[in-house]
Amino acid sequence: METRESTQSHMTQIFADEPVTLRWIESPVGILLAGAVDGEVCLLEFTDERRPETQSAVIGERLGRPAAPGDAPILDLLAAELEAYFRGDLRAFTVPLSFPGTPFQHRVWEELLRIPYGETISYAELARRVEKPAATRAVGHANGCNRIVILIPCHRVIASDGGLGGYGGGLARKRFLLGLERGLDGPAPQRGEQFPLFPRS
Repeated sequence: METRESTQSHMTQIFADEPVTLRWIESPVGILLAGAVDGEVCLLEFTDERRPETQSAVIGERLGRPAAPGDAPILDLLAAELEAYFRGDLRAFTVPLSFPGTPFQHRVWEELLRIPYGETISYAELARRVEKPAATRAVGHANGCNRIVILIPCHRVIASDGGLGGYGGGLARKRFLLGLERGLDGPAPQRGEQFPLFPRS
């Protein structure tokens, strides 16, 4: 599988026998389920409940390797960086990432990493940046396949007309994240608030 390196990310092939360590992280946008393998973050997604046994089985099946709750220094660092991000004190994450996918997905995700904090681009612009201007729908699908939310900032991609577009975690979360990065004042979601979820395409 083709891989690339950039200053913002480090992609590696996760071997099937490497177990994924899972951790649930509280945040202003609800509970985040994080996963790490071999010292790199390979998963960060929204969830509205803690079901360790069931969720471990689902994640293990999706990633094709065992997954179970546990401790890992990289997840401690991730939790600290997320806390700083939600305080408005962190604009660039430093945790190493591992996100296997197709070469096209890699191109899309790398372009997402290049979108500056506090800025947005359209799906059409993202398609142009990956040199596939006619593949807006495919770019949107790759965007929706991103398994590391917030860190790989798919929330920074919006509709060409300025609307929010879609978001796997729900538009309430997307609106909150964009407002946070733009320094907009407004009521923060309450801890434990349930956000409407949009199914991934």
